[in-house]
Amino acid sequence: MVKRLIVVSWFTFVAVTSVFFFIVALVIRLFTKPFDPRLTVLQQFTCFWASLYTWIVPAWRVHIRGRENIVRNRTYVVVSNHQSLLDILVLFNLFFHFKFVSKIEIFKIPFIGWNMYLNQYVRLKRGDRKSIEQMMADAEKALSQGSSILIFPEGSRSPDGKIKPFKPGAFILAQKMRVPILPITISGTNAALPKYSFDFHGSHDIDIHVLKEIPYDRLSRMTTEEISDMVRNIMIDDLSGRQHPAAEDKAA
Repeated sequence: MVKRLIVVSWFTFVAVTSVFFFIVALVIRLFTKPFDPRLTVLQQFTCFWASLYTWIVPAWRVHIRGRENIVRNRTYVVVSNHQSLLDILVLFNLFFHFKFVSKIEIFKIPFIGWNMYLNQYVRLKRGDRKSIEQMMADAEKALSQGSSILIFPEGSRSPDGKIKPFKPGAFILAQKMRVPILPITISGTNAALPKYSFDFHGSHDIDIHVLKEIPYDRLSRMTTEEISDMVRNIMIDDLSGRQHPAAEDKAA
């Protein structure tokens, strides 16, 4: 009962504070529109907004390694494994500029989803061919404007933490737009908030590891399937070797 109350309290805090933070986001959007077409200021505020929801839970200790592998002002297709609802919140702890590809249902959530519209994140309706085509077009546009694209190539959360087969969209984008791929692995979120669970599961280390980018020159000589398999194997190898090492950089 206590575990359920902790999670309910957390979701209540998220819901209540989202009203205020959306108003702030709206003001930022209106004032920065004339000089910030990529919405970089709004993205940084959104990173703070999302990160706050991990910072307020002391039992969720977020650690970041490889932050130096993110080259500022470089455009990437960013791919990450997907274990939990917490994944996108902890990725915002990186505080860098990207457009997030998310299922269309999330955009309908009051305030949080509306802020995703403000940020011009990319919508996707699963299993809908027209939506997939539109998603690819929107992602290409964002990349051409200098914004990185963040995709969970598994498509949905893994119930056991193991990386599922990848869908090809992210890798088609990287090849077509001639941009590097930036792999990121997450561990610990599946234990902190497992799929299908809404109970508090105690104290957990959550590790984010930003791996070295895979340059386009390397991708240009490979098929989409080869790229997908290579990136997936790199991420699997990284996760299999991780035992929650001391963080090089801890999210404040």
